[in-house]
Amino acid sequence: MLDARPLVPRLIKGPNRGLSGAAFSSRLSLRLTSTARGHGRREIRTVKVLTLSTGIDFPHAAQALQIRRRRRRLDQPKRFTTETVYAITDLRVHQTKPAQLATWIRGHWSIENKIHWVRDVTYDEDRCQIRTGTGPEVMAALRNAAIGALRTAGVANIAAANRHHARDSTRPLALLGIT
Repeated sequence: MLDARPLVPRLIKGPNRGLSGAAFSSRLSLRLTSTARGHGRREIRTVKVLTLSTGIDFPHAAQALQIRRRRRRLDQPKRFTTETVYAITDLRVHQTKPAQLATWIRGHWSIENKIHWVRDVTYDEDRCQIRTGTGPEVMAALRNAAIGALRTAGVANIAAANRHHARDSTRPLALLGIT
């Protein structure tokens, strides 16, 4: 059975494999700009959508996106940081609008932040000294399993839940339904 779901835009990491800012400025299909304030900063997001026909090294790619994020902290009004990322999708122009594509991209970052931020901050993964053999992969899998079990139990604050379960050795077992 064929999967009828469309390909949600995929972020392109590393070399842009045929996409460039020049291509977007010369063959631009659609453009969307939005502004948001929160977390002590202001962000201007510009999404440019380009319809593709050939010349890109991704099969079935129908559109390419350039997402430019320009941020400034509210306490530093003259200092901006700019980040440009690219994404592709197999959705055609008539199947989705730039606003929907932008929403999907922001949703992708929400998922990334939900997992990776917890691993980096709560579990201090970047300072882990396990570096040989399959140790790093095993520890990442254990961290992911712990995060998944806590999220499934409805926990919003992983750090507080870790402290709660560390106080009594029967609590993690009960969480997993072992006792």
